[in-house]
Amino acid sequence: MTTAPSAAARHTTTTGTKNLLDPGFELTLRPMRYPDFYDRYRDAIKNTWTVEEVDLHSDVADLARLTPEEQHLIGRLVAFFATGDSIVANNLVLTLYKHINSPEARLYLSRQLFEEAVHVQFYLTLLDTYLPDPDDRAAAFAAVENIPSIREKAEFCFRWMDSVEEIDRLETRADRRRFLLNLVCFAACIEGLFFYGAFAYVYWFRSRGLLHGLATGTNWVFRDETMHMSFAFDVVDTVRKEEPELFDDTLERQVTDMLREAVEAELQFARDLCGDGLPGMNTDSMRQYLECVADQRLTRLGFAPVYGSENPFSFMELQGVQELTNFFERRVSAYQVAVEGTVGFDEDF
Repeated sequence: MTTAPSAAARHTTTTGTKNLLDPGFELTLRPMRYPDFYDRYRDAIKNTWTVEEVDLHSDVADLARLTPEEQHLIGRLVAFFATGDSIVANNLVLTLYKHINSPEARLYLSRQLFEEAVHVQFYLTLLDTYLPDPDDRAAAFAAVENIPSIREKAEFCFRWMDSVEEIDRLETRADRRRFLLNLVCFAACIEGLFFYGAFAYVYWFRSRGLLHGLATGTNWVFRDETMHMSFAFDVVDTVRKEEPELFDDTLERQVTDMLREAVEAELQFARDLCGDGLPGMNTDSMRQYLECVADQRLTRLGFAPVYGSENPFSFMELQGVQELTNFFERRVSAYQVAVEGTVGFDEDF
């Protein structure tokens, strides 16, 4: 008969030589084993914003100017936003916080959970502004059940959540591989592909002088999500150093297949949003963009790219320059809040 781990085994207070995914629950920050994770926590606090800072008033007039096709796109987009971050937050609590055995990392995950809550509040405010009719709002919140293109993406997420839900401790190599696949799914596919696809629609409108309130809030979400993704990739890098045997051809094939499936799910969403195509935005260009992004995620994970596509959206290249290159060189109007102490600003975003 298998006995439950003792309280001492569950709550480890000495650092020893444990790896990041070893079962247990380290409680002490000193001596600090993973200072880079602590730096990420401090960096995240430096950039704090609130939904009340986003002005959506001008968007209401813009919405009235949109064509029926563009209004359909926006309706589908905000319906996806209504639940996307909640799914990510659930995985943070149920999986990542549970298995990443580092107090420094859990500090960052706690901060990320706060940021996901702000995103959820932003999208709630967005829906209340964009969809004044209560029935329309109710339909948007039920999108994961009623809109096939959004339901397919949600089912993709839930499948990877369910794959590790019953694991209490990462005792075996198979358990740790399943955890890594969950982490890669949420970092590379959901935050790094699904959300980046959604951001492209927002910045397409902004490039045409429309929906500046939505673009402002999305700027801040964009930066948060990029930090979330970068933290997750740092976790992957750490596990690769500590347990290189996990990163074999099988894992690379599984991750590559996962990214391919995510691209296809996001393309179904693009077909729903774009229909026969809009000026400067259509399914073909979105496919090229998604393939480019998927290759970037595979390369960052140390795996071979598979598509060889280039980014067709010049407005996304501009976004990368504006929001990432000088991530920490922002004025107060860009929501940066001062923090005391020393914080490393040498991360490459």
